[in-house]
Amino acid sequence: MDIDEFTTRHAPTTSEQPFALETEYTLDVAVDGSVSAKAGSMVAYDGDLSFTGRASASGGITGFLKEAATGEGTPVMTVEGTGNVYLADDGKKVQVITLGARDSITVNGEDVLAFESSVDYDISTIDSLAGSFAGGFTNVYLEGPGAVAITTHGSPVVFEPPVTTDPSATVAWSRTTPNVEVNRSLADVVGQESGERFQMRFDGTDGFVVVQPYEERGGP
Repeated sequence: MDIDEFTTRHAPTTSEQPFALETEYTLDVAVDGSVSAKAGSMVAYDGDLSFTGRASASGGITGFLKEAATGEGTPVMTVEGTGNVYLADDGKKVQVITLGARDSITVNGEDVLAFESSVDYDISTIDSLAGSFAGGFTNVYLEGPGAVAITTHGSPVVFEPPVTTDPSATVAWSRTTPNVEVNRSLADVVGQESGERFQMRFDGTDGFVVVQPYEERGGP
């Protein structure tokens, strides 16, 4: 293709939605006020925007963990003003979910890309997974209303409970709560250092669990 065809084919598109996929790997956020995003995820922007990183959020929330094994923190980034910001995270696919006023979802802290200012959030750790993930398994509880963008390595599969998942491949869940189990026989087969000896059991008949075709070997 010539240069005009190239620029036309790959030019940004317009959308009526505040969160829209520019590509499978890039999120276009129309900012009119403020949004929260994973620090370092901005790849481009236009308009009058400012970016403020913070190591903690209001109410004593400590922010996302980039790498639990080292304790290195990835702070939440606030984007303020009017314009469009384009976000991406290490070539991972972006999934946009719109939460209603009573909807909520819990997401692996590493897989939260952005969320609207109307979304409340809190952060917790599943300490029973500390034997597999140094520092435990950090997740972010997000409650609507508002749009949320999460990321996955490859295309996700969404299961309905009951289902058992590998914590290393578990991205998010909603309207269900995991119980952590240890598969002793599997530990004997694959070795004591494998995360696969830990499993997350989701019971009940409601909700869903998001799993990616990739295992985060280093922890969340």
